[in-house]
Amino acid sequence: MNDAALLRLLQETPVPSTEPAKKHIIHFKTPSDYQRFIRNWNSSKPTASPFPAIQPIQLIHAISCTLPSLNEVAYHPGIRYIEEDVMIQVHAPQARLVSQQSPGGYREEAPTVPWGVRQIKAPESWNHARGNRIRIGVIDTGIDYMHPDLRGRIARGINLVQKGSLPVDDNGHGTHISGTIAASNSYTGLVGVAPMAIVHPVKAFDHNGTAFVSDIVLGIDWCVRNGMHLINMSFGMRNRSKSLHDAVRGAYTAGISIVASSGNDGRRSHIDYPARFVQTISVGATTRNKRIAPFSNRGRSIDIYAPGDKIHSTWLQRKYMELSGTSMATSHVSGVIALMLTLKPDLSPKDIKALLRKTSNPVIGLRTSRESSSATGEIDAVRVLRVLKGPSA
Repeated sequence: MNDAALLRLLQETPVPSTEPAKKHIIHFKTPSDYQRFIRNWNSSKPTASPFPAIQPIQLIHAISCTLPSLNEVAYHPGIRYIEEDVMIQVHAPQARLVSQQSPGGYREEAPTVPWGVRQIKAPESWNHARGNRIRIGVIDTGIDYMHPDLRGRIARGINLVQKGSLPVDDNGHGTHISGTIAASNSYTGLVGVAPMAIVHPVKAFDHNGTAFVSDIVLGIDWCVRNGMHLINMSFGMRNRSKSLHDAVRGAYTAGISIVASSGNDGRRSHIDYPARFVQTISVGATTRNKRIAPFSNRGRSIDIYAPGDKIHSTWLQRKYMELSGTSMATSHVSGVIALMLTLKPDLSPKDIKALLRKTSNPVIGLRTSRESSSATGEIDAVRVLRVLKGPSA
């Protein structure tokens, strides 16, 4: 089978079935195989009749599409492997609406600096760094452009759910994550960990908090091509995706730190993907008393812990929400990395992970010697910035 035959196959009308057609990700063996197929696809697009939905994914040299026949495609000599394009979910188990801001700007009782931001000592570090000019790709449900606490903190993003539209949040999860990272309304609202950082919203998840792996990969691809310094990924899945791993490796090779939530199943031996990939910084959640949160996955696979229990942050319609989950912990870590990169923009992802682990504080809740031997703890913004500034600090 050559490219022309593959394109004809993709144009075939699928046989009627009670099962919905499944999306797949087709990986090409080499960049030249991928580029040749894309050229042939572009040149064969009809001007009038509809063409099957094929989504090129340049970062991993693949395409996402619905396949009428999986077996026939496998005979194409330029294809490396084919993987089902499965669904993935954001990490956030518990939610409670705690306060609301009126159109006039009045905010009910909500702390200016949430407890998690204080616990990791972010305010004490703001004399040295606030995340100035650090670009953070938040791959999530989008962002609330109208929230006053995020005014001035949002830059260009992308909507992969509704192509061509702004990445407006219709779920709330992405807005909550963004607030913990970079909210900066010190007068009437909240202040995040890195109040001068820039959030680039990448909407890959719909209003239910679900996404296809291909959309997440496209989000990572967008972050690489648009020069993000780090990527926040507060979502997870039980099974490994080769496509997602290829994309994570591509971003890591490009020098981008990827911060990923470990999952909310309370497991002691395994964490979710993509946090399980060695190229990411995997994050577990702690409580106010520096204990590992009961819902948090934990153990040797965790690189760092951060506050994730009852975290107060921005929500839709100028409101505030209290969420618990490793998603919330991840946003604290992304904020601290933004502070680190303000001082040392050339830090590699490997160096950042090592510094975070080295300067962490002990946590309570690792019951076995195997779990505690991982020598990691809760993130400490002051300690890590002191190391970066050198002995004089």
